[in-house]
Amino acid sequence: MRHSTPQESTPCETCPLRKNPAFRPFDAQQLAFVKSFRTGEIAVAAGETVLSQGRASDSIYTVLKGWGYRYKSLDDGRLQILNFIMPGDLIGLQGAVLDEMGHSVNASSDMVLCVFNRRKLWSLFSEFPSLAYDLTWLASREEQLLDEHLVSLGRRSALERIAHVLLLLHDRAAETGAAPEGRMPYPFSQQQLADTLGLSLVHTNKTLRKLTDRGVMTWRDRSFVLTDRDALCEIAKYDYAEKQPRPFI
Repeated sequence: MRHSTPQESTPCETCPLRKNPAFRPFDAQQLAFVKSFRTGEIAVAAGETVLSQGRASDSIYTVLKGWGYRYKSLDDGRLQILNFIMPGDLIGLQGAVLDEMGHSVNASSDMVLCVFNRRKLWSLFSEFPSLAYDLTWLASREEQLLDEHLVSLGRRSALERIAHVLLLLHDRAAETGAAPEGRMPYPFSQQQLADTLGLSLVHTNKTLRKLTDRGVMTWRDRSFVLTDRDALCEIAKYDYAEKQPRPFI
């Protein structure tokens, strides 16, 4: 990780995620273990690399604030954005368990990450099966999101792809309180959206204009506004629904 800045740690008892009803609470014993598992917090500036493809990760991280994205890069510089990272998401598990990251993680806005020691990962499984289940749930949910992304790349039209990813991002952001009244600050460029969906920048721009012309959404100054959810869901054939509350570590 480059240019990360250690900062004063937020006590686990006042973690901002614990105040959010979208996330399930810990009992006293679980909270005590998480405090012992945790090594602190770091701040990562927008545009910086959090984790690098091909490298091990000594830590795993829970996102407390900010947005990021996972991506794979090819030798000639082309890249594929795999999915987006928001508060409550876990990153670095692949590099901690497999000893090598198969993808990179970048911060698309300023981020604050809660840091956990990978060496205590086994004790989480041996001492707290309920937390181990939560970790497995998070990995399974990540697989589910990647399933949807693969379907978009392989079978959805450009219009369906963009409608689907914007709805998914909106709903995930709404869970964390980052999309009030259908408005979502979107810290990604149209080029990054194109790199996510396997489209050219020109095709992405034209498709966004089509959706705007239909009156279902607007995109302006990296802000997505949902104006007709039902119509956009119909275009995307969208049926995502998160069960509440969801776990985090």
